[in-house]
Amino acid sequence: MSKEVIQDWTDTTVVLKFGRRRDVRYQVYRDGERVLQEIRDDEDRPIHTLELPEGLLMERQSYEVLVRYVLLDIVPEAARARA
Repeated sequence: MSKEVIQDWTDTTVVLKFGRRRDVRYQVYRDGERVLQEIRDDEDRPIHTLELPEGLLMERQSYEVLVRYVLLDIVPEAARARA
């Protein structure tokens, strides 16, 4: 299956709780039938890959909202589950 880039790698700074910030990069792509948003840290290490519902193509600002959601809600839960 071929990978079709919907939004190429985009660098962004995500505002977290209490004024903290985190530099990340993300891309949105289609892999076969799935649409994915891959998030990496500023050293290009994987953070999380989120599968998006089919047909959910958004503007850049909306993808960045999803990045913040992942960093605040999904990634901390995964860290707690491993502990």
